[in-house]
Amino acid sequence: MEEIVAFLDQLMRNNNREWFNAHKSTYLAVQHKFNLFAERLMEEVAAFDEDMYGLTLKDCTYRIYRDIRFSPDKRPYKNHMGCYICKGGKKSCMAGYYFHLEPDEADYIGNNVLAAGIYNPTKEMIAQIRQEISSNGKEFDVALKQAKDFHFSESSYLKRVPNGFDKDSPFAEYLKLKDYSISLVTPKDILFGDQDKLLKYVIKQFKSAHNFNRLLNQLVVDD
Repeated sequence: MEEIVAFLDQLMRNNNREWFNAHKSTYLAVQHKFNLFAERLMEEVAAFDEDMYGLTLKDCTYRIYRDIRFSPDKRPYKNHMGCYICKGGKKSCMAGYYFHLEPDEADYIGNNVLAAGIYNPTKEMIAQIRQEISSNGKEFDVALKQAKDFHFSESSYLKRVPNGFDKDSPFAEYLKLKDYSISLVTPKDILFGDQDKLLKYVIKQFKSAHNFNRLLNQLVVDD
């Protein structure tokens, strides 16, 4: 992974078509390496989560090219790579497992992370999840604690419990959440080490988040 992140670092510093075209062969080589790892990751995830069976690489990975048609940011390329293993594919809005790479000074997420859950859920999804937490918060709490190395970001919380929910609930902190995605930073010694060991580490972490994803996917409907 170190070679992939090194390329992304160079792309971040030279985000223009001339540089990219001159280094297209390097990009294709690192993309191939990332895709090989992503395919192994997808296969291992499907082995413990049957909802992820049958997904293709296209379902779970992203183009390097940015859509700049309506964006004030005209940089043509992303400076990160990711694989989102999710029921129905990356566009389904369902809970899944995300593996992410980016260089140190990038501004997308800010680190190399593993993530699970639902990122940027709809208002309807949030309402469904909060209702379940309100009536059956213990199951949510248990599933979250099983994913013991994962955490919600500080920006995920509202300042107070939303109207209509019990502010004195033992699960009040969960009711404050506006984003039901949990993440952890992948240690660089693991990320840049042997890929078999990295895969084993990632699968161990994703397995710990299986019940969290399962519970969320039982509560929401894919639009």
